[in-house]
Amino acid sequence: MDDKQLKETFISGEDIYKGAIMHVQKWQVKLPDGRTAAREIVLHHGAAAIVPIDDKCNVTLVRQHRVAIDSFTWEIPAGKLDFASEDPFECAKRELKEETGFEAKHWKYLTRVVTTPGFCTERISLYLAMGLTKGETKLDKDEFLFCKTIPLKAAVQKVLEGEITDLKTCLGLLMADRILSDKASPIAQSTAIKDDFLYRC
Repeated sequence: MDDKQLKETFISGEDIYKGAIMHVQKWQVKLPDGRTAAREIVLHHGAAAIVPIDDKCNVTLVRQHRVAIDSFTWEIPAGKLDFASEDPFECAKRELKEETGFEAKHWKYLTRVVTTPGFCTERISLYLAMGLTKGETKLDKDEFLFCKTIPLKAAVQKVLEGEITDLKTCLGLLMADRILSDKASPIAQSTAIKDDFLYRC
């Protein structure tokens, strides 16, 4: 089947809610068969997330409470873009510093993931950060979290066992482990990280 036979076409939209983080609209769309349907869409600037790996192949994770799901989560450092046109890499550097105190000498772009494409425009850019130096954190006034550093392999195992369930974290950890475990892989060979920081984990 051709993709044209699946495409929904935007007709119009009306605002439902405008907030600091998201903007909700009700869209009318034209379906492939010519009928119309309503879609409730969350407009989001996007975000950046970072897998920070030290020289012993440990990853630093962030612990916080997510009230939307009433659960405590382990996540990689991350944060939303301040505005729609912000460079995700600049956001990544800022959020890594604010949440963990780390600055990184070497960076590798991993991918950009869509989180919930059924109703939300959010895209998260994922980065691998290495060559870490520690400084002071700078959390937002309404941000409460703490950091823990564990072996990357142990974090990956927590993903496989269902203990870590946050989407961006699962993907970031698995991609970082794949890259750093297989130095001969095409992904590893294409990385901008220098050889002395590209080691087996």
